Amino acid sequence: MAIKDILPGKLGFGAAPLGNMFRDIPEDEALATVQAAWDDGIRYFDNAPFYGAGLAEIRMGEALTGKPRGEYVISTKVGRVILDEVEDVSARDQGEKGGLFEHGRANRVVNDYSADATLRSIEDSLKRLKTDHIDIAWVHDVAQDFYGDQWIGKFEEARTGAFRALDRLRDEGVIKGWGLGVNRVEAIELLLGLDEPRPDGFLLAGRYTLLDHDKALERLMPMVAERGLGIVVGGPYSSGALVGGPNFEYAPASPEILAKVAAIKAIADRHDASMKALGIQFALANPAVAAVIPGASRPSRIAEDRAALEERVPAEVWAELRAQGFVNPAAPLPGGV
Repeated sequence: MAIKDILPGKLGFGAAPLGNMFRDIPEDEALATVQAAWDDGIRYFDNAPFYGAGLAEIRMGEALTGKPRGEYVISTKVGRVILDEVEDVSARDQGEKGGLFEHGRANRVVNDYSADATLRSIEDSLKRLKTDHIDIAWVHDVAQDFYGDQWIGKFEEARTGAFRALDRLRDEGVIKGWGLGVNRVEAIELLLGLDEPRPDGFLLAGRYTLLDHDKALERLMPMVAERGLGIVVGGPYSSGALVGGPNFEYAPASPEILAKVAAIKAIADRHDASMKALGIQFALANPAVAAVIPGASRPSRIAEDRAALEERVPAEVWAELRAQGFVNPAAPLPGGV
């Protein structure tokens, strides 16, 4: 079943902030944020063991306890096993994501894409999420931003391990679908070029945004659309940079990125359009995109995301963004601009 046919709506909930991404989030604030998403009508929740070494899954499991399981979709990720033993969080090798979850749990994180580790990862996630099944499994971070020049070897490990295991679980009805959850397009391209296994879609974070979309648009979206699969866009605000935050790609934004954001905001401000609306609506305008999952660490952010989805952005904004080179000429835009 294609990912686009599994998801219950265009707006989902990205749980990375629940793992104390960037800051130490109080427990009651984290739980209230999930509740706010539920009250808003959001029924797709994405998680991962990597988020705070299991913390995000634990919090989500607590927050969704008592909710009718048949009414919502959960995706989580495989490729990491969280152990009971602790480690020095600052010493973890996390590629470009180093330090991202320094406020998370100190449990040791083992990167393992074998079939056995995949099954264990799912079992552990079920316990933390307090549920009897997950709907979608993403193979997490098997790309160059995490493993550098070694990523092809990790991809091969996943091909003979996680991919085949998830293919089998999907065919047996244990999960509804699977794919890659990555921050780079190359791994998805590589998987789509294989005859086997058969992914159902992908989660692509940070690579189809107003600030960075050329490569995904030109090399990936046509392949996904042709196969009728679907992409979930994570990080539509580019780690917060698009909406005034200090970070881009999980690190302090460069002067060039900040200047680009300022120029886009000047266009938006002239037409009373919000930057969040631009971020969400740009991503969803591409027919290959099945949903967007902005992360939220405060209950108020949920209402902001919903308002951004429903906001009417004047066509003049999109036309000006394209004319000034901020949008690829081939990128679909809302309203067919």
